Amino acid sequence: MRFLSSATAQDGVREQVFSVGEVPGVLWTPEGADGPRPLVLLGHGGGRHKNAPEIRELALSSVRRSGYAAVCVDVPGHGDRPVDPAYDDLARAHQRRVEDGAELAPLIAEFQALVARQTVPEWSAVLDAVRGLPYVGERAVGYWGVSLGCGLGVPFVAAEPRVRAAVWGLGGGVANAAEAARVSVPVRFLVRWDDERVPRADSLALFDAIGSAEKSLHARPGTHSAPPEAYELDDDLRFLARHLSGRA
Repeated sequence: MRFLSSATAQDGVREQVFSVGEVPGVLWTPEGADGPRPLVLLGHGGGRHKNAPEIRELALSSVRRSGYAAVCVDVPGHGDRPVDPAYDDLARAHQRRVEDGAELAPLIAEFQALVARQTVPEWSAVLDAVRGLPYVGERAVGYWGVSLGCGLGVPFVAAEPRVRAAVWGLGGGVANAAEAARVSVPVRFLVRWDDERVPRADSLALFDAIGSAEKSLHARPGTHSAPPEAYELDDDLRFLARHLSGRA
């Protein structure tokens, strides 16, 4: 793990920009933090990045309200990562298929399943590095991610035993059904009833596929790109805090 700049602090939150190998990220912790604490990994959406406004809002709220650490990294082709020619070519090929009449949602799910083969080990390596810091430590881990963050988050949580609870949303498709069935941690699942990118039936099918004994579906009107309401983010953080508050 390599820190790329000096830590900055504002309103009680320390922010550190880092890289793990070729993966750039941001870590937020309480200013002056000492000793272990729960960690929340945030998965940004498509076309977004590690410092997107909604990511920062969640990270800062998690640190200030709960004393947790929060981390987000750029996924391939986003933020400070270079364009990946293979992914770029595939995205253009999918766009041509959509223009020729193909359904968008299955193509999105196929693309996300491919990218997840790279991001799952990358994110596990980031957890290794961040949890090795004395002011983060090896406490419980939570995951939050919607849209692309959901598509990549389902296989990650299925593969990563350190994650104790997850918030997903605005995602669907059969590509993640097998991974979702392997998930056993508590899950809060968010649906936009008027989502123009992910058919409602696909979202409900993904929710149904989740193997967790404790899972809840939360739906409200709105499109895929509508910004989340403050109360939704508050509820997400309360859900994660409830399941990460133990010592494990």
